[in-house]
Parts: sequence; C-alpha cells; structure tokens
Amino acid sequence: MSVLSALKGHGHFAFSLCGLLLCAGCAWIPPGEESAGFLEPESMEEILSHAIHHEPEDPIPQWPEDCWWQEFGSPELDSLIDAALKDNPGLKVAYARLHEAHALVRVEGARLLPFLEADAELTAERVSEHGLFAALNPEVAGIDITYGLIHPLSFRWELDFWGKNRAMMESAMSRELAHKAEWAEVRLRLTAGIARAYFRRVALRQQLEVVEAMVKIRRDLLNLAKIRFRAGLDDGNSIMRATAELEAANKRAAGTREQLDFQQYLLVRLSGHGPDWGEHVFRDRVIMPRRIPLPPELPIELLAHRPDLAAAKYRAEAASKLIKVAKTRFLPTIDLNGFVGFRALTLASGAGSLGDLLFSSSSLAYGGGPGLRLPWFEGGRLRGELEAQRREYDSAVELYNDTLLEAMREVADSLSVWHETRSMLEAHRRLLTSVSGDWHLVEVRFRTGLDDRREVLKQHHAVLDQEFALKALESDQLVSMVGLIEALGGGYPIVREPSQTTE
Repeated sequence: MSVLSALKGHGHFAFSLCGLLLCAGCAWIPPGEESAGFLEPESMEEILSHAIHHEPEDPIPQWPEDCWWQEFGSPELDSLIDAALKDNPGLKVAYARLHEAHALVRVEGARLLPFLEADAELTAERVSEHGLFAALNPEVAGIDITYGLIHPLSFRWELDFWGKNRAMMESAMSRELAHKAEWAEVRLRLTAGIARAYFRRVALRQQLEVVEAMVKIRRDLLNLAKIRFRAGLDDGNSIMRATAELEAANKRAAGTREQLDFQQYLLVRLSGHGPDWGEHVFRDRVIMPRRIPLPPELPIELLAHRPDLAAAKYRAEAASKLIKVAKTRFLPTIDLNGFVGFRALTLASGAGSLGDLLFSSSSLAYGGGPGLRLPWFEGGRLRGELEAQRREYDSAVELYNDTLLEAMREVADSLSVWHETRSMLEAHRRLLTSVSGDWHLVEVRFRTGLDDRREVLKQHHAVLDQEFALKALESDQLVSMVGLIEALGGGYPIVREPSQTTE
C-alpha cells in the first residue's frame, strides 16, 4: 500500500509536507546549493524561531498519551514497564548522557558572566653574576630578589559583542534538548518492545491452552480408533493416522511452549533483570488486553511528537549556532580585566622582609582595562573550522529530512498493517462463528444418534484450530497498534521553549 493510500485509509489524515516541516522545526533545502547561499545561521535561526513560536490555528492533539500502555488496561503490562523503566541499563546510560548535556549548558552559559578569582605568587631569585642582567648592570650581580603579590580580587570578562558566547550556550541548549529527545526515543523503543513481547506472550499462553485441548482430542480419537480396530470395525490404517495426528499435535504444543519461553526470556531481558525474574509477575490464567480505539482524526502534524524527529531538529539547530560561532572567530575578541591587591619586591634575602613590605598600605596595587585580540594569520585554520561547521549543518539537515521521510513511511506502514489485521480479525471471527455452528449441529446429530462421537471430536478440533489462529490474530492486532503508537512518537511532548537567539 502506498504512503498516500495508507494515509487516506483512516478518515481525515491531513497531508501537508510544508506544514509538517514548519511544525517540526526545519525546512527542506535542495541539495547541491553553495553553503554561502543557504547555509547561513541567520536563516536557520529564523526558521527554527518561527517553528518554535508558531502556534497552529488548531492545536496538535496529544495522541497517544505519554503512558500509552496504561490504555490497554493490563496491570501485568504496567508492572513490567514500570520495572523496566527503573532498572534498564540502556535507559540509565541515555539518562546519564542527558545529565552530561545539562552540565555542558551550565559550562557554556558561564562564558556570558564575569570571572572573579583570587591569586597569589611568591618568587625568590638570585641574579647570576655572569648573566644578562649582570652584563648590563654589574651592581645587580649576585643579588637575591624576592617578589610577591596577593590579589584577593581579580576580574576577567570577555565582552560578547558578536554573540559568540551566547551562540555557544544556545548550541549547548539545543544539544541538551536533543539528548532529552534521544532519551525519550530509547524509552519509547523499550516500552514498545516490552508491549509487543507481552502481547505475544499472552497470545501464546492462550494458544498453549487451546493446543493442549487439541492434544487431548487427538488422544481420544486414537483411543476410539484402537477400540474400533479391536472390534473389527476399522483396519490398522485408522490407528496409524490417529497416531500421526496426535504426534503432530504434540509437536505443535512443543513449538508453542518454545515460543512462550522465548517471549518470557525477551521480556526479562528488556526489563533489565536476571533470568529468574518475572515468574511472579505472570498469572496462571491470562486475559488478552483490550484494544485501544483510534481517535477520529490523525493529522500529519502528529509526526512532530516523534522523539527522533525532534532530536534531528535540535541537532540541526545546534549546528546552525556553531556556524555563527565559527564566523565570530574572525572578529576581534575584547576582554575587560582588573585586579586589586598588594605587590612588593625586595632585594634582601628571605621572605620576612618581603612580608613587612607586602602587607603595608604603600604596596597596594590596582589596575584594569580592556584588551583586544585580533587574528591576522592562522594558516587557514579559521576558514577550515567555518567550512567544517557548514558541512556539519548540511549533514544535520539531511539527517532531519531522512528522518522525516522514514517517519512518514513508518506511519503509513503501521496504518496499513493495522487496517489489514483488523480486517483479518473480523473475517476470522465470522469464520469461527460458522465453524462453531457446525460443531453444535454435529452435537445435535450425535445426541439423536445420527453421528458417532468421532465426528463430534473432529468438529471440536476444527473449532479449536480456528481459536488457535484467532489468538494469534488478536495479538497481531495489538502489536500493530503498538507499532502505530511507536510510529507517532509514543506521546513525546512537543517542547515549546522560546529560542534565545541573538540579533
């Protein structure tokens, strides 16, 4: 099914690529253009700022909710996911990266503030009798010099005239938001994986009950075949067929148990626990969770809730800020410095006489003023850094575009699978109803003496066979719902924080 047909298959699914690009926070840029023409940080800032402050006429619905798994109404699933969110190592690693990014925001933000510090220095030196100073002035040859300074207050502030430090801070803030979105992506993948494994495990538990009933029927049919053989009513071929059918049913039951063990192992692994964990979580009798109804409308703007799309947007925003930083490195750096303290120098040996001088009022010293640094020649380093940042921005934009297209494909595929599984489930339920009606009819014929017990057992086996397939289809329907929820971002909130851009 094509993307458009899948999107049109569920009511109103407004499809506007330009609107989605604006809503998600970036605009597609044709490849092959020169960086100087379109990869300017100002243009990206305008796009991102407009996207952040843009409020659509119709607010984007929050579907699904953040804790979407609770809508299935399964306490077992809730407890599994809660335990996984607390103890999963992969989620803890992503959370540590988020804290690291938050700390880096504080580091970059400190550049905008003045630095206050204290420093002290003590130097003792003997002038060489054969050195340069002795050659220029023989009277200082062999003299001991002691120099000391104490600055209780030293002031240093880089004046951010060109917005370099603010751009570095905003880039760090965007990277922090990207890490937050990536943490949400890990959380979404984890919870979706647990939900899929849980639904398949529930279906397999129910299928195991059905297949065990089928094995019992095949065993009863084998016993009937043996009785009829001993009575001379059937030949040995009937026993051989019944034995083969019983072994096939046993094989089916063994395969179901193996798949059940695998799903339980997968659940334990995703939860971040040991192999013995989880036995107490699963009850002996399981109930298939209820299905979540889709909302009447699924606008395309819901893609803005996807954490991977948000992370790609923030990465592009961070790269655009670094272009501005690279440009400001061509401009002068102006610092404001100052100090207040005591300074003294003595020609006497020992530190005692220096102390008497250093802490006297006559040794008070203070000073301050601006300083300027301007790069004249750096061997092409600054131009190389600017070009590298532009190429990084190119890569971030293309990554966003690729993520957007992949998101559209996943939503279209998820909707298509959801429609197909729903249609198959409804058709199979009608088939099961028909087969169950035939079984009840055979039971009536058996009670009236028109059929023997073998026909009742065979028809009952046919009903169980359809119930076995029904459990798998019910699980597929729930899994397809999880896939759609995952494709739509799993309730990741859209961050609408004001962009701190510098004009």
